[in-house]
Amino acid sequence: MSDLGPEPQPRPTPPAQTAGARPTPTGEVPLRPAGGAEPADGAGPADGAEPTGPRSDGDRFAHRPPGYPSALVWLRAGILRDWRGVLGSFLATWFYVPLALVSAVWGGLALGLYGLIAGGTRSDEAVPALLRDAPLVGPLLDAFVARSGGVVGGFAGFVVGALVGFLVVLVLPWRNAFDEPANLFTGLAGMVVAAGLVGVLYTVGRVLLEPWLLGVSGARPLSRREAERLRPLLTDCAARLGLPGEPRLLIEDDPVLTNARAYARHVVVTTAVLGCSDEEIAALLSHELVHWRTGDEVTSAFIRGVGLPLVLVHALPAWLMRRFPHPATDFVVFLFFWPVLLTMRYLVLPCHRRDVRAAEYRADTGAVLAGHREGMRAMLERRRSFETGRSGWDEAVCATHPPSELRLDRLDQPAPDPVTDRAATARDLDALFGGTGTAALNSRRALLLVGALVLVSCLGGGLTAAQWAFFRPQAAVGDYFAALDDHDAPAALAQLTPDVRAAVGDDGQLARMVEAKGYQPPTDVSVTAVERDGDEASATVAYTLGGQQLTAELSLRRDDSAVLGLFHRWRIAAAPASLTLPGGPAPLTVNGVPAPTGPEQVAVPLLPGAYTVAGESNALSETASRVVYVVPGQQSVSGAELTPTLRPEAQSAAEQSVRSYLDACAAQAVAAPQGCPLRYYSGGATVKKIAWKITEYPTIELTLTGPTTARVSTAYESQGSARATGSTVGYFGTTPFTDTGTFGVSGVLSVVDGKLTFQPGDD
Repeated sequence: MSDLGPEPQPRPTPPAQTAGARPTPTGEVPLRPAGGAEPADGAGPADGAEPTGPRSDGDRFAHRPPGYPSALVWLRAGILRDWRGVLGSFLATWFYVPLALVSAVWGGLALGLYGLIAGGTRSDEAVPALLRDAPLVGPLLDAFVARSGGVVGGFAGFVVGALVGFLVVLVLPWRNAFDEPANLFTGLAGMVVAAGLVGVLYTVGRVLLEPWLLGVSGARPLSRREAERLRPLLTDCAARLGLPGEPRLLIEDDPVLTNARAYARHVVVTTAVLGCSDEEIAALLSHELVHWRTGDEVTSAFIRGVGLPLVLVHALPAWLMRRFPHPATDFVVFLFFWPVLLTMRYLVLPCHRRDVRAAEYRADTGAVLAGHREGMRAMLERRRSFETGRSGWDEAVCATHPPSELRLDRLDQPAPDPVTDRAATARDLDALFGGTGTAALNSRRALLLVGALVLVSCLGGGLTAAQWAFFRPQAAVGDYFAALDDHDAPAALAQLTPDVRAAVGDDGQLARMVEAKGYQPPTDVSVTAVERDGDEASATVAYTLGGQQLTAELSLRRDDSAVLGLFHRWRIAAAPASLTLPGGPAPLTVNGVPAPTGPEQVAVPLLPGAYTVAGESNALSETASRVVYVVPGQQSVSGAELTPTLRPEAQSAAEQSVRSYLDACAAQAVAAPQGCPLRYYSGGATVKKIAWKITEYPTIELTLTGPTTARVSTAYESQGSARATGSTVGYFGTTPFTDTGTFGVSGVLSVVDGKLTFQPGDD
């Protein structure tokens, strides 16, 4: 992508000098490029030869500094240089230091007021009784506490409240880390990655859009006369510093303020610079060329990007104070934005100050090595600083420049003469630029940082892959149905939430039902959709059960505890379905496993699948089995109301048992056999002799009252008959009789030791 704005003006070629040297504004001979071979005496650039110009505008990063193998290396060198500034910007922005300051002030004021009141009203309680009663000491302490208790209490309350309020904002976002230390690591790693990503994107965007941003801010290309004055000086300074290229030079219309600033790909000066001497302009340009060559603007841009939210908020009060310079404006702005201003001034800038000051000393040294010591001295003596910013951040950073007197002291330090000792000067230039570019990237600290970032990225990628493969809601659902398919009830129950597992009760009985051959698990299971809301999720499951393709919704919940302190499992929050079975002494069976019994209905928990519910079969009755289908997420199951039916052979067995009973009754030679339906009424006469004969056995009816009992009855039209023969003794002597009567049979037929037994009783 080409730079925005007009093409730079071609640089004029100065007239040739003796020995082929190009003249400079001060009459000095320029140095060879840094790192090159020492030229022979009298050798130099060819007469009229144009120095190496800037890169073509087809380069995406045209006019970037030379000495870097690629734009990526250049950006990395600037980004990785000032770790203190990055750390300060990161802590201030991503740990909400301005909010912590607000909380500290309000907390301090609240507790301070409480301490002031409590200390003034309860001062007598502050001194122990033992000391209060002591001679001299007691009255002295009472007097001190009474007169200063409120002040001391207020001060102590303010300190405690401020400390607590400040820590609350810092600690509150990490409250989950108290239960799981891994959350602290993952949270910090996420913040670092987010801050670094924002910083990199901001830096790259700032570099790419730099021509447009400078144009918007008022910088313009040089006019012809301005170019004739400034471009030869810029070219000469670049050659003296051993730079094969130079940045694009722009100018701002400001005839009052002498200002210059180096950006990532540009150097901007004000029109007031044109009023300075060539020596002063050359010193200024040499200074800015060193900033440009060492990538100081890239470093500053990355620090701004890491703290971008804080920088954007800080821009408003800075603009107001710059736009309306008045003490009243400063007071009002500070009143509203003091947390941001204090954070920037006492945290961010102090961390960044060391690199900024080192960069200023380095740029001053570059001007000296270019042979413009006196020009730099004149600029520093005339102005406190010739670098001022247009934004609040720029102005704040410029405020961290070293004092001019200290910079003047550095200028007085011995340095090789660039004319007479060109070899030493070249070595010093190599040392000056040796700490940046590829050297900075290949330094041990940079390599360690890059290695750590790669390691964290690999670790994060591996953890993410493990989370995706084993700890998603889909994984919990898959493991749940896989365990059911293996008839492994304990493994399936392990996928349920603890509260659901606790509600299951006897999981051993449930395990036997699932392990039985009669159990049919859902097949062809697939999770078609998952909707997640925080720690809750709902999975849509498609499956086949009983030959039908069905779908169901399963609710899931994320575990509070973490595996290895990193991964949170998902558990199924759907309780097993409840199958209601009738109570009674004879239990039903589920897949051949006896179900619990009770006097009333009992509930049996069942996992998804098909179960065979069967009742007891005996000599009296039989119960047909039924298949019950339990779908995932179902709460209750019906359809297990099994009704026993009378066995066909039970009727004949019951009739045989009744006949045996009646035959035993007929064998008794009494008028009313005990426990029998036979009766002879003699009308008051004494029965002397009687014999019974069953002439017709009754037809009985059986009605089941339970799986092992049945009620025996005789219909009126199905009654039996019996004949009684004998004699009676009365007033008139012995009288023979023969009597025939009907009777019915009632009682209970039950199963005893596997056999049917009739017990007579009232109908």
